[in-house]
Amino acid sequence: MEQKKILIITYYWPPAGGPGVQRWLKFAKYLPDFGWKPIIYTPENPSYPLLDESLMKDVPENIHIVKTKIWEPYQLAEKLNKSNKKFKAGQFDVGKNQSWKSKLSIWVRGNFFIPDARVFWVKPSVKFLEQYLKEHKIDIIVTSGPPHSLHLIGLQLKKKMPTLKWIADFRDPWTEISYYQHLKLTKSSDKKHRQLESEVFRNADITLATSYTDAENFRKAGANAICITNGFDESDSGETAKLQNHEIADHQNETHTLKHSNTQTFTLSYIGVLEQLRNPENLWKVLDELVKTNPDFADSFTLKFAGRIDDKILNSIENSALKKHVLNLGYLSHDKAIEEMQSSDLLLITNFPNASSKGIIPGKIFEYLATGKQILSFGPDQADVSKILEQTKAGKHFSYSDSESIKSFILEKFELWKNGNTLKNTQNIEQFSRKNLTQQLAEILDQTVH
Repeated sequence: MEQKKILIITYYWPPAGGPGVQRWLKFAKYLPDFGWKPIIYTPENPSYPLLDESLMKDVPENIHIVKTKIWEPYQLAEKLNKSNKKFKAGQFDVGKNQSWKSKLSIWVRGNFFIPDARVFWVKPSVKFLEQYLKEHKIDIIVTSGPPHSLHLIGLQLKKKMPTLKWIADFRDPWTEISYYQHLKLTKSSDKKHRQLESEVFRNADITLATSYTDAENFRKAGANAICITNGFDESDSGETAKLQNHEIADHQNETHTLKHSNTQTFTLSYIGVLEQLRNPENLWKVLDELVKTNPDFADSFTLKFAGRIDDKILNSIENSALKKHVLNLGYLSHDKAIEEMQSSDLLLITNFPNASSKGIIPGKIFEYLATGKQILSFGPDQADVSKILEQTKAGKHFSYSDSESIKSFILEKFELWKNGNTLKNTQNIEQFSRKNLTQQLAEILDQTVH
């Protein structure tokens, strides 16, 4: 039986690094197992905030990739102000940390480039793909945002070809994302953002969300929305886990005095990008207090960062007693990042504190789950992340104002570690494997094209 074809329109594709690339890279990897042949449409000369060559190994060997040129105004923005590099990854200086250049750049970004600075790729892409779709039999197209301008490619193609089946995949919300309120929008710009979002919701055959709350919000806004979360790829975590277990076994054969499963110190790790809007200040205070008042804890504690941590966060930690306990590894390839997760005892994940962000499920949580380590999570009350941690018994979710309960949780895990108990968790995690999630996606695709 001939495989059906899906055209995936995505800005992020290897060698792009960071979380944005993972979702459709993994779907593309497993879709052929379920009767679908993926074709990728992506820019030829994109301006990626991060690169990760190690992800190239996940690109299926015979996959067809179609590329066209993109013009992006980021080079101009970076000349105006070096910190504008953050914008590419949706990061901002906030509050008192904002210079006038930052304010101007944010205003320009929100009001001139609607919905975002990749909007200049829409027109040439629509022209190119309209012809491509006439010449090739494609059963369904997918647009993945952010950048949400890619959904405008889908919207315009759908208007030109009404029988075309189109899925709009929202890895993050559009007007509901927490930094939307920081864009300094005029009334007319805000109206335009909302109008375009609404058109996408109404015209896409299916809107995919990555969290339960987002799917619910999209449905309320008129979308035919379904949630398929992100997940973990067993082929990523399996190899590392096997390696770790093998190393532990070797150590235990050599000596019987090794108490701790695979870490010499009690290690709390943050892996990934951490910006000011998701900075768990109370956690740093609790840890600062613990290393000052608990000699036992101070002797054994390491705070490990692997990724891009905002300088202002690092500076504040530098000025505390925590300074001596920090191991900052900088940005690592995806493979190395997974190894660092494995050699940790507690894994930290943070979300934006406002209630409107309770639907954000950072993709990293699934890789954390795959390690079997305990997870310390920060974000708004009743967050979707909290549901996942409860379902999988994988850790605990806190609000940003918690202090005492954070301290108890950390000390409880520390005592377990000290007494030689491995802090393994988890149950029901297979539902979040990339292969199982791709099977869900394939069922939706099959239903949509019939």
